[in-house]
Amino acid sequence: MSDAGPLTAQDALVVLMISVSAADGNIRTSELVKISNAINNLPVFAGYDVERVPQMSQLVFDLLEPEDGLEALFGLIRDALPTRLFETAYALSCDVAAADGQIAGQEARMLEEIREELDLDRLYAAAIERGARARHMTV
Repeated sequence: MSDAGPLTAQDALVVLMISVSAADGNIRTSELVKISNAINNLPVFAGYDVERVPQMSQLVFDLLEPEDGLEALFGLIRDALPTRLFETAYALSCDVAAADGQIAGQEARMLEEIREELDLDRLYAAAIERGARARHMTV
């Protein structure tokens, strides 16, 4: 990570979104569009240098390879992300997971890991998950 410098809070959010997308080994176009739209439109990403996204992607791929990579990834995220953004991080993660219309398997397990690592209240997490499902329903 030396070429990208330390992670910012915005980097941590991007890393989490990419991690959820990559969790099942298949990064879908709908997930990439969701990540791009979030970065380009949400106030939490105001002033974010989108040129860092490829570096964040590479960081995720590098960290998810080794056996203890997920633990290292969450360590970086906890170091960079202020507590007040934990719910935002989980909401963004849920939106990426729901972008293709289903949350199952590895993506569901990754969301569970994120929920635990960020120590989110179960009731709040359930509300965030339900909101993501509602926003991504199809007719």
